[in-house]
Amino acid sequence: MIQLRWFLFLILSMGLSLSSICVPSAESANLAPNTLKSLIEKINAAANNRDSQKLMALYGDQFATTDGLTAESFSKALISLWEKYPDLKYITKLQSWNKIERGWVAETLTTIEGTSETSGRIIQLRATIKARQTFQNGKLLHQEILTERTELNSGSNPPKVHIKLPDTVRVGEKFDFDVIVQEPLNEDLLAGTAISEKVDNDRYLEPGVMELELLQAGGLFKRVRASDKPENRWLSALLIRENGMTLVTQRVRFR
Repeated sequence: MIQLRWFLFLILSMGLSLSSICVPSAESANLAPNTLKSLIEKINAAANNRDSQKLMALYGDQFATTDGLTAESFSKALISLWEKYPDLKYITKLQSWNKIERGWVAETLTTIEGTSETSGRIIQLRATIKARQTFQNGKLLHQEILTERTELNSGSNPPKVHIKLPDTVRVGEKFDFDVIVQEPLNEDLLAGTAISEKVDNDRYLEPGVMELELLQAGGLFKRVRASDKPENRWLSALLIRENGMTLVTQRVRFR
């Protein structure tokens, strides 16, 4: 039995703590409001300086996420993330924006990379997140994660995997969750497991327990049934061999 902290709360800083701001074309760059870009840059500077006070000053008092986090719980999660991954690097592309009353709604696609050391073991993190943020009166008021994938690797030779999993599924439908190891295992033993959990603010800092089993094939292959009501879930797969570990988590939206 193995218990892992997944640090999935890092996704809540995507699109907010930016090391660089990119736009898909020159036309988009010209159309993006300077005030919006300036606000994102200020948030970026505060995050890169690990200055939680300046960062949270750019959030509205009623800031909330669709996952149930408030400004207070978000701040605690972000500080914990900085302590665990002190070298995080963010690259964010501004994909679209719309003018609303006293502000904007912006969609961003962010890639994050960083490393952590635990008991002498190096953990490499890579995440990609598409998010929608609402800015009003110079403050960030609301955030929704649209797509999300986080991968943690550790060891000299972590399994290289390919994930087959939809981002959105209709309620009640069945779908495949396949995690395929990309290289031959030869004589290596492979252990792993896959779990599904409802996206919940309590789970950001207190994830569940994953029980391992020996795998007979080169990966994990699961048939999953979506719940009968709309919700977001994290589907996670953990694969371990003698000289490496890979943990992948992807958000699936049941609609």
